[in-house]
Amino acid sequence: MIYCYARVSTDGQTVAAQVATPTAAGAAKVFREAASGAKTDRAQLCRALYHLEAGDVFLVERLDRLARSTFDLFAIVKQIVDAGGQFRSLAEPWPDTSTSTGRLMIAVLGGLADVERDLIRTHTAEGRSRAKTRGQHMGRPPKLTPQQQEEARKRRAEGATLKELAESYNVGRAMISRLSATAIT
Repeated sequence: MIYCYARVSTDGQTVAAQVATPTAAGAAKVFREAASGAKTDRAQLCRALYHLEAGDVFLVERLDRLARSTFDLFAIVKQIVDAGGQFRSLAEPWPDTSTSTGRLMIAVLGGLADVERDLIRTHTAEGRSRAKTRGQHMGRPPKLTPQQQEEARKRRAEGATLKELAESYNVGRAMISRLSATAIT
């Protein structure tokens, strides 16, 4: 069976153009979706991949309708191939997994996805390192200022309950409990 996946980014757009060519190419079932390509948990894409069986063909009009990054594209195509299916893009003939050249290109794509993932990880780590060097706090900003933290510790030492402190600072009891566990300096 030949399955077609068509995606637009917003509800105001139409998938009609993406469906016409694959249907003419023999697609029996079309999975239509209005969702961002950046989302990896697209419902119709998941349904299409779920229905794939050995020998089925997964067809898209263009690669950019399937994935936004090399890594995502490789992951989706790998899922198709692992299910015993074949992948084809009508606009780009090179990723046709039914040919040896297409399988080679997918293998190269896998290598590129791996490099892309490493580059992202490296750039992210470098950015974090530079931010820490500049003294920037990483992560979520603290809910309590250092003065409020010190005040809460003192009040807790004087007998205030976790519930009272949590309500007065509008935070959870666990936060006050963690503050209480740290030594008063």
